[in-house]
Amino acid sequence: MRDVVKKYYNENVLSELNRLSNPYNNIEFQTTLHMIDKYFKNTGKVLDLGCGPGRYSIELLKKGYNVTLYDISNEELKFAKSNIEDLNLKADEYICGDCTDLSMFDDNSFDVVLLMGPMYHITDDELRLDVLKNIKRILKDNGFAMIAYLNGLGIIKSSIHECSFEYSNIENFSKLLVDNAWSKDESFTETYVATPFGAKKEIERCGLEIITYFGAEGFASGIHSDVIKMHNEDKKCYDNLVDLCKHTCELDEYRNSTEHIHFIVR
Repeated sequence: MRDVVKKYYNENVLSELNRLSNPYNNIEFQTTLHMIDKYFKNTGKVLDLGCGPGRYSIELLKKGYNVTLYDISNEELKFAKSNIEDLNLKADEYICGDCTDLSMFDDNSFDVVLLMGPMYHITDDELRLDVLKNIKRILKDNGFAMIAYLNGLGIIKSSIHECSFEYSNIENFSKLLVDNAWSKDESFTETYVATPFGAKKEIERCGLEIITYFGAEGFASGIHSDVIKMHNEDKKCYDNLVDLCKHTCELDEYRNSTEHIHFIVR
């Protein structure tokens, strides 16, 4: 699994960098930043696990955090380092590694941990639990973490707009109704797709307290073409849409049906 995931991200650095700039995916980015501001302090040590090209790390450095970037992809890390230095920012460390091994980090050493992607790729249940237990171990007593999952219930909805042809195979959509692992032939890599209820149970099983969770795309989840059209035709309407998504993303009516669900825990 490690080699497949590493190869995918080494080969897709630019698409990962640009993904959150798309008018639709930017809702996820802006909503996540809003929730970081709402629940986290503006100072302290951050471990960005699965940092990718560093989009969130850059924003946290701008806010005054001390950030360590950690990713399985050496190419993503190189790109992140270049971008951060171009902005005259300075991260604490850049570490290439697998998030299933966090033994290098001391107990109670971080104020914030971001886990914004690795859980998408860990298909073994016990390995995911080990990652969560290690996050609990390395967090300070008053520390917080944000943990992202792919949500099958939201993918069912977004597929209507994104890949409606997949509805020819109803068995695949039935798999999205429960927590399930997908092979590299069925998804973009080996992939774990959760339900909000399964993810919640998994996090609580590790002794982490869930403060809240939110739907990253908000009520706009799955409506790709209309959101992009709004952005292109009326920027003010689009900005109001993003703002409303940010402020309603914790409502049960929306958070359980988005492609990405993010849990804030301590």
